[in-house]
Amino acid sequence: MAGSAKKLTEREQILNAMKTPPAEGYFVWDGKDEDDRPATEEELHAGIEAARRGRGRPVGSGIKEQVAIRIDRDVLAAFRSGGAGWQTRMNDALRDWLKDHPAA
Repeated sequence: MAGSAKKLTEREQILNAMKTPPAEGYFVWDGKDEDDRPATEEELHAGIEAARRGRGRPVGSGIKEQVAIRIDRDVLAAFRSGGAGWQTRMNDALRDWLKDHPAA
C-alpha cells in the first residue's frame, strides 16, 4: 500500500494539536470567579517554594545538642503539666540555675 496516508489515532491528533497552542492560550478566564483565574508565573513559583519549605522537620537553631538524660518522674511531670513548650521551660530553668551556679 505504498503512498496511502496513515490515519491518525485520536491520541495522535490531540498530541499534534497541543504542539501549537492557540493564540489566546489554552484557558480563557472570564474575569468573574477569582478561584478560576489561572495562576501567574510568580504565584506558581511562590507556591512551589512554600510547598518545598513546608515539608520535613523544622530547621533548628543550630546551637542545641540532643542528649539522653534521666529526669525524676515528679520533676518531669511538673514541667509537662504546663503544656506545650515544657522542654523550652526546662532549658530556661537550667539556664537560670547556671547564673547562680557557674560551671566548674
